[in-house]
Amino acid sequence: MDLNSASTIVLQVLTQATSQDTAVLKPAEEQLKQWETQPGFYSVLLNIFTNHTLDVNVRWLAVLYFKNGIDRYWRRVAPHALSEEEKTTLRAGLITNFNEPVNQIATQISVLIAKVARVDCPRQWPELIPTLLESVKVQDDLRQHRALLTFYHVTKTLASKRLAADRKLFYDLASGIYSFACSLWNHHTDTFLQQVYAGDEAAATNSLERTLLSLKVLRKLTVHGFVEPHWNVEVMGFLHAVFERLKQFLECSRSIRAENVCRDRLEKTIILFTKVLLDFLDQHPFSFTPLIQRSLEFAVSYVFTEAGEGIVFERFIVQCMNLIKMIVKNYAYKPSKNVEDSSPETLEAHKIKTAFFTYPTLMEICRRLVTHYFLLTKEELTMWEEDPEGFTVEETGGDSWKYSLRPCTEVLFIDIFHEYNQTLTPVLLEMVHGLQGSTNMEDTSAILIKDAVYNAVGLAAYELFDSVDFDQWFKNQLLAELQVSHNRYKPIRRRVIWLIGQWISVRFKSDLRPMLYEAIRNLLQDQDLVVRIETATTLKLTVDDFEFRTDQFLPYLESMFTLLFQLLQEVTQCDTKMHVLHVLSCVIERVNMQIRPYVGCLVQYLPLLWKQSEEHNMLRCAILTTLIHLVQGLGTDSKNLYPFLLPVIQLSTDVSQPPHVYLLEDGLELWLVTLENSPCLTPELLRIFQNMSALLELSSENLKNCFKIINAYIFLSSSEFLQMYAADLCRSFCELLEDITTEGQVQVLKVVENVLKVNPVLGPQVFQPLLPSIFKGILDGERYPVVMSTYLGIVGRVLLQNASFFSLLLSQMACELGQELDQILSNVIEMWVDRMDNITQPERRKLSALALLSLLPSLNSVIQDKFCGIINISVEGLHDVMTEDPETGTYKDCMLMCHFEEPTATEDEEPPTEQDKRKKMVSFTSVSQLFNSTDYVIHLC
Repeated sequence: MDLNSASTIVLQVLTQATSQDTAVLKPAEEQLKQWETQPGFYSVLLNIFTNHTLDVNVRWLAVLYFKNGIDRYWRRVAPHALSEEEKTTLRAGLITNFNEPVNQIATQISVLIAKVARVDCPRQWPELIPTLLESVKVQDDLRQHRALLTFYHVTKTLASKRLAADRKLFYDLASGIYSFACSLWNHHTDTFLQQVYAGDEAAATNSLERTLLSLKVLRKLTVHGFVEPHWNVEVMGFLHAVFERLKQFLECSRSIRAENVCRDRLEKTIILFTKVLLDFLDQHPFSFTPLIQRSLEFAVSYVFTEAGEGIVFERFIVQCMNLIKMIVKNYAYKPSKNVEDSSPETLEAHKIKTAFFTYPTLMEICRRLVTHYFLLTKEELTMWEEDPEGFTVEETGGDSWKYSLRPCTEVLFIDIFHEYNQTLTPVLLEMVHGLQGSTNMEDTSAILIKDAVYNAVGLAAYELFDSVDFDQWFKNQLLAELQVSHNRYKPIRRRVIWLIGQWISVRFKSDLRPMLYEAIRNLLQDQDLVVRIETATTLKLTVDDFEFRTDQFLPYLESMFTLLFQLLQEVTQCDTKMHVLHVLSCVIERVNMQIRPYVGCLVQYLPLLWKQSEEHNMLRCAILTTLIHLVQGLGTDSKNLYPFLLPVIQLSTDVSQPPHVYLLEDGLELWLVTLENSPCLTPELLRIFQNMSALLELSSENLKNCFKIINAYIFLSSSEFLQMYAADLCRSFCELLEDITTEGQVQVLKVVENVLKVNPVLGPQVFQPLLPSIFKGILDGERYPVVMSTYLGIVGRVLLQNASFFSLLLSQMACELGQELDQILSNVIEMWVDRMDNITQPERRKLSALALLSLLPSLNSVIQDKFCGIINISVEGLHDVMTEDPETGTYKDCMLMCHFEEPTATEDEEPPTEQDKRKKMVSFTSVSQLFNSTDYVIHLC
């Protein structure tokens, strides 16, 4: 592409590509796509986006196309790769001038230079780093900033490379430029501080931007640029300087107004300082050892003493707490149980930690966490009143929850309490004992303190197991506090029911459950919505617990289910509805069939909720989960839900519908349990199977459930099902077997085996296209035992149930392989006898033995030649299924059922589904049940 003639044309097409008119836009995009592989195209783009007189939108588009071209065509091995000559020209042009006036375009240019550097620096682009180092020294503010921005992106990109050779190059680079980077950072930092103290806000803002960028460069060099950074004096000097600079910047924040633009950048810089420490600690824990003492002193001083009052802000507190937590929890700082096995570095770090965390320090941290940071704030209390559902979502882990101060303080408390529980347990218990007795309803402060202390006891439940008699506390005080109905006491009612939820799986006597259920039932009628939602959460934890007993819960089931349903109707936010639905699902799951009398209202409401949640796929997932448990609880009565249930399954499992991305997994589970509990196959249920072909083509992690669904249809009504879908199913299976894992092959073969078991006449005809490959697998000696076992099970069932079809199959294989029929038969028997040990399931072993024995009456010389081998492995296989009758002392076939008994379940087991009954009936009528092994062997011999 000639640059002079092409520039005008490319500029015109780029201008068209910025149009809002699709008739103009689409052809322009197509033309640009064609030019992507044309020599000289990227040189034209470079000339366009570096021409500051052109329209910004056109330049923006040009730089984006250039950046995308680097990803696709810069590497030498890429198809249509750029020539070395053009790349040399482009590299030189990219770093000629750092004078881009538009911030967004400047950032994109910096990123694309970094992308080129990732591939070419330093071997093909040795001049890049020296050019950047010179450019950041210039006096021109714009050029200096743009060069520093590029320097940061290049350093960041090179630091991210992980191959050993690339790491070595970055180590060399870091060693060479670290001193310069430090001096650059110090210069910009000092300039910024001088300008702030002089009151020059505009100049300070510019200097702060340079300080931030140079600090970002140093962060990457410090964390990733050295193998053993503690041996480098400059690195350790910089890290020690971070603490002094942090103090200066925090003090500096006093003089900058909150609404000032500079304030936001200042806070970002302060946070970046803490990230340097956190990243260094994470990557180099032993190199961080000399900084442990100072880090803890700094963080504890600003977070847990008056030193930080008036200057710290929430995100800085979070970072300081993370620093303390990482030091406390760091595995590298924990000696082995046998101290002699610990490294000197570990012992040194542990010694520093132990010296710092004295009893007074730990006590102050614990008290401050609980009585200061755990307190509900005015903003939280206001949100409780004005938006109770929003409050509960935030408290239980909403989108912003993980970035807020409260969860950080709670995690720090848990970690410190776990590490120093012997020291802190008496401190916390003393705080609890100080709260015994009634609380003045007018004293809001006392109520909030009690809420905070109870929160601490809940968080430390596992550590306090041996120190708190929770059963007595529940009976003597907590139960009474749940009964205080005063509106101002609602924080305590909520906190106590939450506290019980934390202890329910730690220490809570089963005998106390009825008292708790009574309290939960009352609180589900509380006047406050937050209390009711928290109560529902504790109910879920209670019924989920392994000590849950249905008989204790049944007297409260009706009222609780009704109250939960009312709560579901009352709440309006998607997250809250999901939460209440999960509680309902859990209750239904645990009581199973005993839920049947009480679900009418929920069954009527769910179609409405499904319709209302059209834009909320996660809520629909919760509805699907509820339906799964409902169907399991209703059993055969679930057929009454089909007018709603089947369209839901249809939508959730239709891969042509966008919602399937969210709904498919739960939709397949619902489809499966619906089939398992269906008393009969309806036309509508049969029609849904049209979705299956596309699902099998996906070959996703849901394939296992797809096979279970197919098997469920086979056991439900094989004739109707196969008449409609046999051809499609066989075609899908043939395609799957060409490209599927061994486990997937076994799943496919098990479906074939089940069809043969359920429908021995129609089965061989349905899967006739598959049987030759199975037969050939046996002849070739399939190397995977589990696959070979399934092959032999299928062929054995065909032989025993449909001997004439087996003969046809033998003839077909003889023709396909060009061998004599007797030779094929001989090879099959020989392989069968040889690989009998691959079959581990007793039923299959018996089936194979009976199948081989069924050949013996034949006068065929091949079979007579194999007589000894057949008898030997058959007797061995049949011996496995013979057991001694304790009454008669004779041996009998343990797999032979004398009469049919419906499957039953013990108290701890799920009740049998309709499919369980169908499977047992199939087993009862199976071919291996039609023969008493001993009688059959005697008859044949």
